[in-house]
Amino acid sequence: MTSRLVLACVLAGVALASTGCVRVKPWERDLLARRDMAFEPDALEAKRESHIYFSKEASMPGGSGGGGGCGCN
Repeated sequence: MTSRLVLACVLAGVALASTGCVRVKPWERDLLARRDMAFEPDALEAKRESHIYFSKEASMPGGSGGGGGCGCN
């Protein structure tokens, strides 16, 4: 009985995960390539947010840079 339940859960998970896969038609790609569909649509704003974050946290992931709480660097 337990193995059937596990199998049913695995099959349900695979069926749920496969619903997110879709083939995008060439004429639909222009909608996905719009600037507002980007993960970070404004590069300058993303850079500013990153600077504020590492200045306040005194750390910068994956990079180097001095930092403190004042944000003066």
